[in-house]
Parts: sequence; structure tokens; C-alpha cells
Amino acid sequence: MVGGDGRVLTGDARGGLEPRGDARTRWIGMQVLTATAALAGFVTVFVVASTFAFTIAQRRRELGLLRAVGATGRQVRRMVYAEALVVGAGAGLVGLLVGAALAPMLGRLLVDAGLEPATFVVRYRLWPVATSLVAGPVIALLAVFSASRRAARVRPLEALREATVEQRPMGRVRVATGALLVAAGVALSVGTATADEARIAGQYALYAVMALVAGATVLAPAVVGPVVRLLRSPVRRPGGGAIGMLVRGAALTATRRTAAIAAPVLLTVAFAVLVSGMVRTTTAAYAAGRADNVNAGWIVVPDRAPGLSDQAVAATGGTALLPTTVFRTDPGELPANRPLTALGVDPVGFAAANRVLTVVAGALTDLRGDDTVVVTAGTNLRPSAPYELVFADGTMVSLRVVAVVTDDSLPGDLLVPRAVVRAHDPSALTSTVYVRDRIEPPVGARVVDVATWAAEADAAEDRLVWLFTLLLIGVSAGYGAIAVANTLLLAAAGRAADLRLIRLAGATRRQVVWLVTAESAVVVLIGALLGGTVALVGLLSIRAGLAEQVGAPVDLVVPWPVVGGVVGLCLLLAVLASVLPTWRALRHRPARSPIGIVG
Repeated sequence: MVGGDGRVLTGDARGGLEPRGDARTRWIGMQVLTATAALAGFVTVFVVASTFAFTIAQRRRELGLLRAVGATGRQVRRMVYAEALVVGAGAGLVGLLVGAALAPMLGRLLVDAGLEPATFVVRYRLWPVATSLVAGPVIALLAVFSASRRAARVRPLEALREATVEQRPMGRVRVATGALLVAAGVALSVGTATADEARIAGQYALYAVMALVAGATVLAPAVVGPVVRLLRSPVRRPGGGAIGMLVRGAALTATRRTAAIAAPVLLTVAFAVLVSGMVRTTTAAYAAGRADNVNAGWIVVPDRAPGLSDQAVAATGGTALLPTTVFRTDPGELPANRPLTALGVDPVGFAAANRVLTVVAGALTDLRGDDTVVVTAGTNLRPSAPYELVFADGTMVSLRVVAVVTDDSLPGDLLVPRAVVRAHDPSALTSTVYVRDRIEPPVGARVVDVATWAAEADAAEDRLVWLFTLLLIGVSAGYGAIAVANTLLLAAAGRAADLRLIRLAGATRRQVVWLVTAESAVVVLIGALLGGTVALVGLLSIRAGLAEQVGAPVDLVVPWPVVGGVVGLCLLLAVLASVLPTWRALRHRPARSPIGIVG
């Protein structure tokens, strides 16, 4: 029983008293799961669509034979839809069971990584289960729409053709669709560059790359030819010229097949470069902006301690920030349900150390006594307005607004005199002290330059965001790797007869293996070039938007080890998926047909 001194919160209402750090961690975790689900959905549709498109191209003779024996285009289309429905339903059920089994382990990993607070518990609900069961067939049907239309247009004469050379790599509808997707991606990139908030810019960038990836995939056959013609033989060995000629010839005579195989690589590289580059560029940009906002030579920060004591602050002789958590109370709301960060400061020193401080109403020098406060313009308050807060000791205090500053002027939510924080929160510790010259740090403190301080300010959150980034890259790379391996396995199986013919023409088994290896490398190169170009457009727009937001030049940062690892993984899987079935199919040299001489 708490009587009239408090109120008991139960159920979801307990979130009102959740520690701010846990709330922030939970928010990051929710962003991780939401972004992962959204990216997984897009990648799944993309991968299934590209795989079905490839299989339809591989089955042209089969479909032509069906048309030759009387099947209509509608019947062929219904057959393809039925195949997709069976595959989607089966895969959805398997995915549901695997996901349900792995969910508790994933929850523990999120807690261990710091993406969720220790109180996070995995619970099963009916609607995600139902959504998962429906999502498999729906995604498969959506992904197979274009492939089914192409299958229905296969003519009966396709069954009689021996050659599989493409007659028309791209039609007008495909060109128009690709152009519209690229135009949408460019428009979203412009929106990214002009967005006022980083969160909105990030969303626009993700949508822009999705549109550009889809557009680049649709238009890829037009790019394959010019890229392949620029390539020379990838080997410098006897027979290398012939192998290079065969590689280029196969790619040029089957641009759709080459583009379909390169599509998963394009997707994987594009998202790996975009997500990793966006996070690293954003982190560096905010650090540069934070450093540019401070007018100080050096910063005194705690050294492996939670904060600096008043004695340590006095020894520095600088301008200190004394943070504490307060709670805003509004009529009709529960007490203490809006945690805010209040900074106890000396107004004169704080104004001198803050380059972006902009007062829009009142005077900062009036911040004195025990009943004054400085708020941001977002509160929609004017000077002399009352502002009630609950401090850490549970005391409710009505303060008087003496100044209003712009929303980006403060590293916290509001300013109060330092003595007010100390009176209501005796355990508060100083987080930062600005000093002009380098000094000998007091006990429990260290002195760093402004750039180092800016980079370390959000180090813990930056670590969580980078883990989030690696998770997203892992999801897209995982799907892409599966698609690369699956597509190339299908391609190798479909080319067994062609490779045996090359053997009959005199090529050794090793030369044939080298041929498929070179073909795989070319495909990965095309996909990586297209994916990197798509991601570069998104990153340049993000850099432009960030430079506008932070008011300082922003360098484009791309973590090349991550990008190299993703491209290397695609290349490794592509080579293995091509070489292993080829090596197995060519274990025995085909017998030559005897040639009789009639005389």
C-alpha cells in the first residue's frame, strides 16, 4: 500500500517508469527487428523473383513443348502460379517452425549484444504466426508474376530449337519499367539529400536503394554487353585466350541469363555498401558536428569512472555540465512519466563554450536562483511561463522559464542552475568540463581533444548501431548467398550438355573448370559493379543531407573490409556452386563418335 503518496502502475503502464537507458535500448532493438523484417521481405521477393525468372529461361523448351501439345498461355501461367504456391506454402511452414525454435536464442543474443534490456522476454502471439503462414504463398505469388507472364508467351516452336541464343534481351515494357524504377530511386535520393532529420533521410535512402536495385536488375541485360566487352581474358596461360573468348561469348549471347545470375550479387553488394557506409558516414558526421558545436580547446571527462566529483571540477577551472534526470508533469498525465535530461550549468560559461546556442526569447543570464529554467522552442513556452518538474529526490518544483533557445542549442533537454541540481540530486556527477588549455587532469579524470571527445560521446550507442548494421548485412548477405548458390547450381545443371560438347572439341577437364570459374567471376564482377554504383548514389545523397544537417563538411566513409568480405563471399559461393557440379559431371571423358570412310 502506498496511500496518497504514490500510484501503483501495472501491465503496459509500467513503461512510464522505465529507465531512460532501457527505453532507448528497447527502441534500438525494435528498430533492429523492424528493419530486419522489412529488408527480409524485400530481399525474399527479389530473390524468389530472380530465381523464377531464371528457371523460366532454363525451361523454355519444356514450356514450348507444352504449348506444342495444346496447352494455352493461361494454362502455362496457372501451372507456374501453382508451382510457386506449393513452394511458398511449404517454405513458409518450414520457416515458421525454424523461426519459432530459434526465437528464444535470438532473444538471448539481442540481450547479450545490448540491443534489448535484460528484462526482454520472447513471447509467442497468434498474429505473427498467421502472418508468417500467409506471407510465404503471397510472397511467392507476387514474385512469380512477371515470370508467369513470360512463360505464357513461350511459343510452340521453342521446343524445336537447338540453340538457346536470346532473340530479344529486353522489350519495351521492361525498358520502361526499369526507367521508372530508376527515376523513382533518383527522386528518393533527392529526398534523402534534402531531408531535415537523419531518421527520415535514412528511410528515404533505404527506399531509394530498393528502387534502384530493382531498376538496375530490370535494366541489367543492357549493361552486361558493354561491361563484358571491356573485359579481357582473365588468365595468362596457354588456352587462356580461348577461355576468355568463350566467357565473353557466353555472356554476350545470353545477357538475360547473365543478368539473372548477377542479380543476387547486385542486391547483396548494394545493401552491404549502403547500410555499412551509411552508418559509418553518419557516425563520423555527427561526431564532426558535435565537435564543431563546442568552443573549447580540450575536454575533461571521467577516466573509468561514472563521473567527476565537485572537487575534481573545481580543480579544472573550466565550464562543467552536471546532468540529472527530471520528470515533466502535465495536467491529466501520470506523475513522473516524462523523463528529461536537465543540465546544471553556469550560464556565462555555457554560453561561451557552446557555438550553436541561440536564444529566441528571454535572456540566458537570468538563469540564477532556485526557481529558473531554460527550455527549448519545442516546448512552445514563453518567458515567465511556469514549468513544473519532479527531481530525483521526488520533490515537485515549479520553475519559471527565463529563456527559450532553439531545439539544437542544448546537449540535453533543459538548463537549470548548477546549485539546483546539486540541491535535489546530491549524487549527481559531472560528465563533461570544457577547458581552454590542456591541464593536468585531476584524479579520476582524463583530458582529451575535442575530436576524440566527440567520437567517444555516443560510443556505446554507436556500438549497438554497428551491431544492428552487421545484423542487417548478415540478413541480406545470407539471402544473397543462398540465391547465388541456388542460381548457379541451376545454371550448371542446365549447361551440362554444352560443357560436354566443349570437352569433345578438345578441351581438358581442367580447362572446362577454369572456364566456369571465369564465368562465375565475371558474373560476380558485373553484380558487384552494379550494386556498388547503386549504393554510391544512395551514399552521396546521404552525405549531402548530413552536411546540411550538421552544418559542416562530411566525408564519405565506406568500411571496405565489410564490402570486401561480402564480395569475397559471393565470389566463393559462385565458384563453388559452379565448379563442384561441373567437376562431377565431367568425371569421365565423353567418347568420340566413330567416323566411317566410304570409298
